[in-house]
Amino acid sequence: MGKEFNIVPQSVPRVETKHRRIVTQLPHPESLATLEKLRQFEPLSMRGQPPLVWERAEDFSVFDKYGNRWIDWSSGVLVTNAGHGAPEVKKAIIDQVQSGLIYNYVFPSEERAALAECLAGVAPEGLKKVFLLTTGAEAIECAIKLSRAHGIQAGGKKKIGIVGFERGFHGRTLGSQQTGGIAGQKSWIVNEDPAIINVPFPDGYWQTNTSFDTFLNAIERRGMKPENIAGVVMESYQGVGPDFAPVQYICELAEWCKKNNVVLVFDEVQAGFGRTGKFWAFEHYGVTPDLICCGKGISSSLPLSAVIGRAPIMDQFPPGSMTSTQTGNAVCCAAALASIKKIVADNLTGNAARLEPILLEGLKKIQRKHSAVVGHVTARGLVGGLQMVKAGRKEADHDLAHAIIERCFHKGLLMFSPVGAWGQTVKIAPPLTIPREALEEGLTVLNEAMDEAVAATINANANGHAIESLDGAAKPRQAAAMSLSK
Repeated sequence: MGKEFNIVPQSVPRVETKHRRIVTQLPHPESLATLEKLRQFEPLSMRGQPPLVWERAEDFSVFDKYGNRWIDWSSGVLVTNAGHGAPEVKKAIIDQVQSGLIYNYVFPSEERAALAECLAGVAPEGLKKVFLLTTGAEAIECAIKLSRAHGIQAGGKKKIGIVGFERGFHGRTLGSQQTGGIAGQKSWIVNEDPAIINVPFPDGYWQTNTSFDTFLNAIERRGMKPENIAGVVMESYQGVGPDFAPVQYICELAEWCKKNNVVLVFDEVQAGFGRTGKFWAFEHYGVTPDLICCGKGISSSLPLSAVIGRAPIMDQFPPGSMTSTQTGNAVCCAAALASIKKIVADNLTGNAARLEPILLEGLKKIQRKHSAVVGHVTARGLVGGLQMVKAGRKEADHDLAHAIIERCFHKGLLMFSPVGAWGQTVKIAPPLTIPREALEEGLTVLNEAMDEAVAATINANANGHAIESLDGAAKPRQAAAMSLSK
């Protein structure tokens, strides 16, 4: 699900506040050349974000070159946890570049060793092996490989099943997309792996039955038994919400995996590094996985991801047989070390936890006002979401979510395009450095945009009904005229 934002320059109300400044048409007419160039040379799939040509980004603000400034509620896409262009991260990158080492394949480096040690240090006890990669999808593919290899070792070639969850998202590569549970994104695969299945995610809204029986019943319906399953891959919270599973469900899942020698993988790619008010989102459940897949906020800037796990699982492959061309790039490692140190030293995880009640109450206030179209609201730390539905129905409304985000963009509040299995979610994910006053200002803007978008939808529907009524009234008159003419 997705559609383009309008790139015809529009005159919008002027905005001048402490944290926002909109003083031109949007998009600015002079930025059209860049937008058109991207349309010419990039695939259609790259369109879909608000048409803002970034010039620079600092802390929780994004600027264009024409004097406009936005409060950023995207963090890129949950990347800049330590803030855009954090001085510590920029310095680490510059220092590393000037050191003379910017690339060394998988030959040893002090930078890679330091980051591996750092990540092992912030991981739970028992998860002390670290494999550095570049993207979240690559980390997920690695976790699938490790899970299956472990399954074959434990139970032979019949133990290769991978269980993912409906409405889940793990990336857009072959294995990660099959493990994810958004059906519309898998149509290109055609010959899906029958040993990769999806079970209901117990979010409590789209899936109202949140008991662990839903997991057991689903694998049974697919003809699978515990001895057929190698791994369970689950987002610590589903990014489409953010939706968390009940603690009891996760505790039962972890116990079931342990009992049946199944690798439990938590996808922390967008959830880790303080985003939810805990360093790892799975800490909310009180359990420890066998493997952690992480990325995005790991460096607050450059491409880097990691799989962190238990030694018996991580050490299955012999030397040289599980590597990656960009494994532990020295510059990326330097950025990640600086970002993690800043998150810990400045207690940005604590800031996310402290601001959670402000964000959640702000979103619930909007839901109370527009309960007919805001179906589900969640927030944990500094990630939240409004799931939009058709008025009075439990049916996703992508168009309304899109309209809200576009209106926010025109007012100086930046979010990425709607997410979710049906593109229904207005997602909020500011850098963890955002202060309370900027968060509250953003909530005020979101509230205004919501009011306007809902009013516009009501007016459009009313006009549509009026046209239908006129058409219906005209038909009898036309029929009568036709009969007289005969």
